[in-house]
Amino acid sequence: MDFQLRQATPQDAEAVVHMQTLAHEECYPHLLSAGFFRGRRASIPERVERRRPHLAVDDPRIIAVDANNELVGFADAGPGRDDDGPEELELYSIYTLRRTYGTGLGAALMRAAIGDGPAYLWVVEDNPRALAFYLKQGFRPDGKRSVLPPEWEELPEFRLVRRAGHAGPPSEQ
Repeated sequence: MDFQLRQATPQDAEAVVHMQTLAHEECYPHLLSAGFFRGRRASIPERVERRRPHLAVDDPRIIAVDANNELVGFADAGPGRDDDGPEELELYSIYTLRRTYGTGLGAALMRAAIGDGPAYLWVVEDNPRALAFYLKQGFRPDGKRSVLPPEWEELPEFRLVRRAGHAGPPSEQ
C-alpha cells in the first residue's frame, strides 16, 4: 500500500474524526461498551468542531492518505502535558485503520510526528498490539499509571517513555 503523509489542516477535521471513530471501533471493542461507540458516533458533529482548532497549530498533526485519497492514519504530538513529564515531547495519539496493519504506516506516522528522539505516551491497558508496536519503537513502561476520564469508561492506562540514545527498531539498527 502506498501512503502520503502531510500536516493536517482544520479542513481535515471531519475526515480525522471519522477515521479515529472507526479506528476506536476496530481497536477497543473488547474494552468499551456498545453504548460508548453509539455515543461516539452520535457526537461526531460536535467532535469535528472541537477538532478544528486542534488542527490549526504548528505542532505535528500528521495524516496519512491512501492511493484513493482516503484518510487511513493520524498521529499528533506536542509539548508534554504531564506535570512530571519524563521527556519534553509527548505523542498524544496515533491511529491507523486495521487494513493498514503491517504496512509500516504506524512507524512512518510516528517518525513524522516525533522523530526518533526522546518522547513519551500513554497506552490503554489490554491493548497488546499497540504495546508491541511501542516496544518495537523503543518505548518502555516507566511505572506511571492512570485511568481515562468517565466518558472513556475509566479505562486503565500506563505511560511509556523513549529515552535519548535508545536503540531504534530492528529494521533501522
